Amino acid sequence: MPDAAPHAYRVLDSETLFDGRVISLRRDTVAMPGGGDSVREVVAHPGAVAVVAVDDEDRVLLLRQYRHPVGRYLWELPAGLRDADGEPPLETAKRELAEEALLAAERWSLLTTHYSSPGFTDEQVLIYLAEGLSAVDRPEGFVVEHEELDMTLERVPLADAVQRVFDGDIRNASAVVGLLAAAQVRTGRPRLRDVDAV
Repeated sequence: MPDAAPHAYRVLDSETLFDGRVISLRRDTVAMPGGGDSVREVVAHPGAVAVVAVDDEDRVLLLRQYRHPVGRYLWELPAGLRDADGEPPLETAKRELAEEALLAAERWSLLTTHYSSPGFTDEQVLIYLAEGLSAVDRPEGFVVEHEELDMTLERVPLADAVQRVFDGDIRNASAVVGLLAAAQVRTGRPRLRDVDAV
């Protein structure tokens, strides 16, 4: 028996509850299959990028940064918000790699695009693979502040970083996704999308 046609989830009403510097929160009333409606709270987010930066010795760059919502330091990839008006995501990734790690890359590939937690937020994260690394100066005008003042960097063999995911040492979602995807690129050679895809 063929599947029924998908339901059109129409927004019947939308109310902004909070409008902050990075996120906003709205309450949507949505038409449900079979009639009736339901209320959904949605965190609107500008999106983000993350970078799996792998050097010529097959080591990946990890950052240790304090994250207040979880009250602990997390091992992460160089990453940042897509909050610069009109900046393509690849350019954001290049900028973040320079700002956080003082690195540039000769070769860029798009590894994955994922929604971080689609049950309540529209945040989409694009994860790039950066290879052929070289040192650069910090971009002009960028000021290191807040948690970044306390951030540490470490180069770790990619295989060790992947094991740290399974050990529970690396828990940041973008780092987990990015490291596993980069490892698969090294061993399985999946077909990657165009670097400018979204």
